[in-house]
Amino acid sequence: MHLTHVAMAAAVTVSVAGVSYAALDPAELEAKAQVVADQASCRTVDTAIVAYLALNDTQPESITDLAGYVKGDITAYSIVDGLASGPGC
Repeated sequence: MHLTHVAMAAAVTVSVAGVSYAALDPAELEAKAQVVADQASCRTVDTAIVAYLALNDTQPESITDLAGYVKGDITAYSIVDGLASGPGC
């Protein structure tokens, strides 16, 4: 193998690594993933309603009653007829 081939392969490798890092910025990806993870789904809220009902023998009166049963933001949801109502429901 010639020295020029080795130099060209090294240049291409470094370029690909630099572009990949710029496209996949770990800190930015982690921040976006955390925002998504902090958002609860309709199914999550319904599950919390069932858990609340099972432990308290009564339905929750408001979404704030479920705060201890769900990790994430559930403020966009409400309880209508015993089920979650909100985004994606």
